[in-house]
Amino acid sequence: MADLTEIEAMIERALPGAEVEVIDEGGGDHLRAIVAAPQFDELKRIDQHRAVRNAVRERFDDGSIHALTIETTVLGSS
Repeated sequence: MADLTEIEAMIERALPGAEVEVIDEGGGDHLRAIVAAPQFDELKRIDQHRAVRNAVRERFDDGSIHALTIETTVLGSS
């Protein structure tokens, strides 16, 4: 089971200035991450998602996260 606060902090450390919300979608290991970050401005969507996934890779590796749905936007855009 993942600690949502820890997951949010991991993403925030990897993407300083990001606004992050992590939601448990079932069982504690199926999560949704909603991330708005200034770093996404010049990245393709797939690279934005990779950045988020890489930030929490350690929790995939130890089995705390089984599935992660990722929604990304550029911070400050509509």
